[in-house]
Amino acid sequence: MICDIVKERVEVAEKALSAYGKVRAVAGDVTDKAFIERLVCQAQEHFGSLDVVVNNAGIALFEPFLEHTEASWDKTIDVNLKATFLLGQRAAQAMVAQGQGGAVVNMASTNGHVGEGGLVAYNASKAGVILLTKTMAVELAPHGIRVNCVAPGFILTELAGEAGVDQEFIKEYVKKIPLNRYGKPEEVANLFAFLASDEASFITGESIVIDGGQLAQE
Repeated sequence: MICDIVKERVEVAEKALSAYGKVRAVAGDVTDKAFIERLVCQAQEHFGSLDVVVNNAGIALFEPFLEHTEASWDKTIDVNLKATFLLGQRAAQAMVAQGQGGAVVNMASTNGHVGEGGLVAYNASKAGVILLTKTMAVELAPHGIRVNCVAPGFILTELAGEAGVDQEFIKEYVKKIPLNRYGKPEEVANLFAFLASDEASFITGESIVIDGGQLAQE
């Protein structure tokens, strides 16, 4: 089951992913607790059980700290952190009731480990996701539910292009990355898939950085 706030976008994704198996698309706002309730119930009804949850919704609003508005702060925290809490909690409740364990994989960022100018709310929200992940992991471990998060660095996606990231920016930014290139969405997807799988059965409470070595150097 996949979800997006933009109905047209999630429908396109549903059509593309249906080539690989059974896919159900739902449009809605993950900051809405009532929608989260419907989403979890529909997943259980449609697929029989809820075994894996990926919290991947996120936004980043660029504003200098001294000019950062309360509205931008609230919106970023709501989408990036509150929604992760809401879906993570409701999904975990369903998993506990099922009694079969499960896996939750949250989307953090290298910005949750180090700060970046102009992204105060984003940085704070991703740091929050990392500690939320660790707390969930500790409390849900007795139920056989593993919780981890992925912390990507510079990954070039379609959304990055829509946000105005151009070739000159890319050329300059990759100079910070020891592997001397940007990351690809499928490389991040591979890490999500691993953490959700039984291959990662003894990994929980971790924030795994995938950034080409950027944070490994001074």
